[in-house]
Amino acid sequence: MHCIDVFNGDADGICSLHQLRLHEPQAEARLISGIKRDISLLKQIETVRDSSITVLDISLDKNRESLTQLLAQGNKVLYVDHHYAGEVPHSDLLTIHINPEPQLCTSLIINWLLEDNYAAWAVVGAFGDNLDESALELAQRLSLTNLDQLRELGILLNYNGYGAALEDLFFHPAELYRQVRPYTDPLVFYADSPALKALRQGYQDDMERAKLSQPVHEDRTGRIFRLPSDSWARRVSGTFANAVANERPDVAHAMLTENRDGSLLVSVRAPLQNRNGADTLCRQFPSGGGRAAAAGINALPEEQLDTFIQAFSRQFGE
Repeated sequence: MHCIDVFNGDADGICSLHQLRLHEPQAEARLISGIKRDISLLKQIETVRDSSITVLDISLDKNRESLTQLLAQGNKVLYVDHHYAGEVPHSDLLTIHINPEPQLCTSLIINWLLEDNYAAWAVVGAFGDNLDESALELAQRLSLTNLDQLRELGILLNYNGYGAALEDLFFHPAELYRQVRPYTDPLVFYADSPALKALRQGYQDDMERAKLSQPVHEDRTGRIFRLPSDSWARRVSGTFANAVANERPDVAHAMLTENRDGSLLVSVRAPLQNRNGADTLCRQFPSGGGRAAAAGINALPEEQLDTFIQAFSRQFGE
């Protein structure tokens, strides 16, 4: 059977796949990925038949129709994720591990399945998803060291996934995964990788610009920031949202980044002290989705901004 690996283009998706392929190598697998917000990835392979497909860190709710079609065409599918799933298709060809608990990410689910065999990469994925408590808990349980480097690696892999199009990214996520693939130890990758050096410099430059931003809305429930329609802003929107969320863990945060068509790309972070409600808020709007702790809207019309701000305050004021 042909092997196809489908994965989110962020740190969690890359680290999830890397753990699996360290455990069960598939050198000839076809790789399907994209920008972090491109989650309807199964549409790219809807015509595939009689293949082995691994799907990691993309919402089943956004891929249900494609998944159902792929199963009907005789494909064997392993699906691992931590986002809202909705109704799950029934098929003997589908193996599924989905858990939307706020403190979990796909890398941690894979680590559980692999019984800690490549846990350092799960820690990197969790740090990338801004799940610092979960990352530290796993690292301390296994007596892992150099946690500052693992955290920075997760942040930088995650930073690369943000953008409105692949042209905004430093590396296509599939290419970044290929660069990670030879490394069993993330600390060796951290020390050796030229790609990571480029990402570190880009991240520092973009964050310096973002830190000049002031909230466009602030109340007792949270803060909302707005960034311009520039490549640097699209790249840094998610990691900047994580940074300001860590500054004020008691309130929610939203990042608005202007799309080229005049709509707004929205990143929402629930309060770190109560990681719930982000997905509920974003699913109220077309193109919205995500998970309880962190979610987003791909294209919020400008005329709906006031409605979003009201919904934001209402959601996190409850």
